[in-house]
Amino acid sequence: MTRPGFVLEVDDRTPPLLVHEGLGFRLEEFPLGTRVIYPPEPIGCVPDVEAAIADALANPVDSEPLAEQLFAGMKLTIAFDDVSLPLPSMRAPDIRGRIIEQVLELAASKGVDDVEIIAALALHRRMTPAEMRHVVGERVFRSFYPQGLLYNHDAEDRTNLAHLGLTDKGEDVEINKRAATSDLLIYVNINLVAMDGGHKSVGVGLASYQSIKHHHNAKTMVASRSFMDHKHSEMHSSAWRMGRLIGESVKVFQIETTLDNNVFGKPYDFLSKREWEWSIKDQATMLGMRRGLALAPQKLRHRLFHDVRGNYGLTGINAGAVEPVHERTVRKVHEQQRVKIEGQSDVMVMGVPYLGPYNVNSTMNPILAACMGLGYYFNSYLGQPVVREGGVAILYHPLDEGFNTLTHPSYVDFYDEVLAETTDPQVIGPKFEEQFATDPWYIHLYRTSNAYHGVHPFYMWYWIAHALDHLGDVIWVGGDRRAASRMGFRSASTLADALEMAGNTVGPSPSITYLHNPPHLLADVR
Repeated sequence: MTRPGFVLEVDDRTPPLLVHEGLGFRLEEFPLGTRVIYPPEPIGCVPDVEAAIADALANPVDSEPLAEQLFAGMKLTIAFDDVSLPLPSMRAPDIRGRIIEQVLELAASKGVDDVEIIAALALHRRMTPAEMRHVVGERVFRSFYPQGLLYNHDAEDRTNLAHLGLTDKGEDVEINKRAATSDLLIYVNINLVAMDGGHKSVGVGLASYQSIKHHHNAKTMVASRSFMDHKHSEMHSSAWRMGRLIGESVKVFQIETTLDNNVFGKPYDFLSKREWEWSIKDQATMLGMRRGLALAPQKLRHRLFHDVRGNYGLTGINAGAVEPVHERTVRKVHEQQRVKIEGQSDVMVMGVPYLGPYNVNSTMNPILAACMGLGYYFNSYLGQPVVREGGVAILYHPLDEGFNTLTHPSYVDFYDEVLAETTDPQVIGPKFEEQFATDPWYIHLYRTSNAYHGVHPFYMWYWIAHALDHLGDVIWVGGDRRAASRMGFRSASTLADALEMAGNTVGPSPSITYLHNPPHLLADVR
């Protein structure tokens, strides 16, 4: 039987615990009484993936079967989540490609020959041909990419954007014109965490800056109480308003999938185990990896980690109308990731690993490390944050300033110029955002290279606004002091030093919770 999430209280028998820190990890001894939250083990998977896909298409939720919505002469568009999901990437074949193949077979049987496939990037970097091939599979790639029928969404292509109107809150709804003018838009999603999917898929993934700026801003982010609970997130409230307006003029058939927690295959599978259950082989592998990583140059360590592929199993697939499909999806995500815990702590400890949604095949710079820890992990809760208001977050990451100027060019200027003047998200937005968002050079790089949009570092900084508003202090163990200071944080050499520093904020004997992930967990704090 699958074991649920586990809450451990550190005692004198507890071994040192693994903590991720960028392109490596350490074994840390936590103070007695520390509460450690482990993610649940992988839940049961769908036994026959192809049959499950076929059943979802034939028996959708609050919708006609897909086959009955297809007809000769129609304009069909298929959109899919980009390379930011899942983390790490899935071993081939990717579930999105398997779904798209079945959709295309149905379409062909109905005589549909006007089909285009779009990677829903929002303002992320363009996917490379190799990344697209991995997601959609070789057969779909060869059939569509050379003809220009498989391509990246371009949020700055004014000739291929359609303005659908304003919501009752005055939010612009502007999405990809091909998608907006199709007889049917099919969106193929991976719901890695509860934040993904729903109206956020089309309304963000296929949108322009003019739309996205309405919910990706500091005011909205501060007002969002957990991005993982769409009913208590102002960001999602905005996306839902936009999605409902989209639904008035665009026929959307949503396909959402959920995955298990089987993230690390061999030889990395010890990373998913509880330390006291490591076998002799696991311990030897861990020690060998630590020694090897300590000696390996940065480029080799980067390649070793970024070549990891997840052994995910499919836990569920639902298709049909957006909102009822998403409700089922969220329930399945909760089944895999939810861990019930009692009460908040004075201090929350998080290890920030090598990979986040925005550095796939690239480097995790200090801004992305802050976003991963204070944006994603801090917000991985239901009810209330793991750490109390005014508490302290202690994070592990080296905060390497090695920015990748190919994928993150505007991050360099944001880091050197904007953060040098202020770290307050509420000040940063009005003063600097438009300049970066409309800069012709950043737009050119976004459209023609593999660069994130010029405004993207602002969104990463807004993403941590709720944490900054909630916390009394942020301390990085092993973090570059200059980088930590530039972002308005502090750095410590060891956990003991960090806890001593935190004492000025939370007192000398704080309660501590360590969030032991990845794999993902969702703390249900009551």
